[in-house]
Amino acid sequence: MASSSAAVADLRTRDADRTQQEILRAAMDEFAERGLGGARIDSIAERAGVNKRLIYYYFGAKDELFLAVLEQTYADIREAERALHLEMANPADAVRRLVAFTWNHYLAHPEFLTLLNSENLHRARHLKQSKRIREMNSPLIQTLADVLERGRSEGLFRGGVDPVHLYISIAGLAYFYLSNNHTLSTIFGRDLMSPKALSERLSHITEVVMGYVLRE
Repeated sequence: MASSSAAVADLRTRDADRTQQEILRAAMDEFAERGLGGARIDSIAERAGVNKRLIYYYFGAKDELFLAVLEQTYADIREAERALHLEMANPADAVRRLVAFTWNHYLAHPEFLTLLNSENLHRARHLKQSKRIREMNSPLIQTLADVLERGRSEGLFRGGVDPVHLYISIAGLAYFYLSNNHTLSTIFGRDLMSPKALSERLSHITEVVMGYVLRE
């Protein structure tokens, strides 16, 4: 009897986890398309195929759900970055791999950029309330710091490279181009999202970053 009860409890837990993930993914789409102000709980419930009372039960009000979505997007990118195993790669290859990954992740997940734009409009009001965000990001910075130190000790990298500044530069070189591609394409009269342009941009970012970290 105890075994049967445990099985039922496990099934309920898995169902609850699955339902929460479905709500988060639906909310991610809704917030990315309409922003925090335009998003509606009713629309999120319809997208997820759940009763909206479940959203309030699991996540609370819309602001709390938006924070949960932000945390999930960061968790997703950090998990994918861990799969790169930068700590095992040659230092130069590790930096190149991180540059390429960041670029390709932003390309594959435009909703990530849109959500960040929305949160910046709110001056990171939601992320400031997060108890998870700093601990999620710290391992990546430490890994990058270790890569830079290995490169320096091997005589490959210059010294004094701040891993936080370097990561911000990598992210910024990709983020600005993609989040502003419509205006930039119009201003310069070029299709900055063509396959050729995207390939050239990744090469440019890689050359800029490696030109900075490598010793002359």
